[in-house]
Amino acid sequence: MIGAAALGLSLASVAGAERRGPPEPFLPVLPRTASEAARVAEVTAWPQDFSAPQRFEAKPGGISTVRDAGAQPLAQISPAVPPESGLAFELGRALFEKLWVAAPSSTRGSDGLGPHYNARSCAGCHPGNGRGQPPDGSGALSGFVVQLSVQGPNGPAPAPLLGWQLHTRSVPGLAPEGQIALRWQTHLVARNGEGPAELRQPRVTLTGATLPKDLRMSPRVAPPLIGMGLIEAVPEASIRALADPRDADGDGISGRVAEVPSMAFGGTRLGRFGPKAAQPSLRDMVGQAMLTDMGLSSPDFADPAGDCTAAQIACRAAPHGEEAGLRDGREVSGAARDALVNYVANLALPPRKTVRDVLPGKAQFYAAGCASCHQPAFVTERLKGDPALSFQLIWPYSDLLLHDMGDGLADDRPEGSASGREWRTAPLWGLGRNSTGRYLHDGRARSPLEAILWHGGEARAARDRVIAMEPGARAELIEFLESL
Repeated sequence: MIGAAALGLSLASVAGAERRGPPEPFLPVLPRTASEAARVAEVTAWPQDFSAPQRFEAKPGGISTVRDAGAQPLAQISPAVPPESGLAFELGRALFEKLWVAAPSSTRGSDGLGPHYNARSCAGCHPGNGRGQPPDGSGALSGFVVQLSVQGPNGPAPAPLLGWQLHTRSVPGLAPEGQIALRWQTHLVARNGEGPAELRQPRVTLTGATLPKDLRMSPRVAPPLIGMGLIEAVPEASIRALADPRDADGDGISGRVAEVPSMAFGGTRLGRFGPKAAQPSLRDMVGQAMLTDMGLSSPDFADPAGDCTAAQIACRAAPHGEEAGLRDGREVSGAARDALVNYVANLALPPRKTVRDVLPGKAQFYAAGCASCHQPAFVTERLKGDPALSFQLIWPYSDLLLHDMGDGLADDRPEGSASGREWRTAPLWGLGRNSTGRYLHDGRARSPLEAILWHGGEARAARDRVIAMEPGARAELIEFLESL
């Protein structure tokens, strides 16, 4: 169980400065006036003229955009956070970087890891708050996991002896669930005016594990964490307005809303986080990640055995770090969980690398049809009590909807309300700050162009337009994407 003494800080002393999760139910949402609605429609409308930048386009996070990206472009506090809340943010950062240990331990504030796990800290999967990457041959797994499921009588279910995710590490006295072997299958895609592009597809084999016959696997890399609080503050009505599940307008794009259960707040809510929009709030996302990736229980995700199933008897019998008699008694307290949520919610956006110099590529982006799914802009809710995230013009380049992306990207593994062919449109903001050079949900793409060439299904027409472009126009498009 983590306590204040473990960090030399008082959770209680910063509790009042925390942002405690999604706008509802903690932060009242103020309705927009007719005048405000008209302003929102004006500033989020697609441009008709590409000879000059749009207003505020260089600040993707509104007032949550830093002036200088610095040496750690994804790890800065939003400049909109008031000074008195800085301690709460730094407490969250300390928890994010904290290395957990197995129970029992003399460091009572740091135990509870596992019994099975993939990383010892949040930063172990999200280095610098950025993206994970596939194995590079050294044997290290930095933010790369394989999610699992079988088809149960009522839908997807955890693999009986593995759970929802393969865990390659374990506490002393307990064997890991297995290991991941990865190989790449390559094929060529022709493109106008240039030689063919080589694409590679991950082929995963699990070794040392007991595998059911109907196992479904989906390799994933950890996503970057910038802008999460702003995404949570996007009005639900704005997302729903973009959905067209029956393709009523006949444009071939039929994005639909994810409807998923919330462990944090109960009921079914709009999903907006994760590759398949399976998490509806930051509190859900943080709690689920702590449980699945590190085996840490918290008030909303209360099993101290983490992802271990009832059939994993040795795992469930291992010691855990919960402490009886405390207010919530979990391995991570509600206050510590809220500090992590607050940290993720208030990570700043780096500024655009350039705006004016990439206007030709921006025109290509719209002409190809990319904006049909990668919706450029939203205005966040007007929130009472959170000016840092309130009524901000933001540029995530995502409609936050589920889309059928075709056979090439399909993992045949349903998750939340997404099918095995559907993925949430990935936000593009910060794409130019990707230090790993790996893209898409499993890190298969080694460049933005490779990521585009994997698009199929609803995005096939846009991909084909990119393939048909003259090389110079295609280079302009990529330059624009790398400026985000």
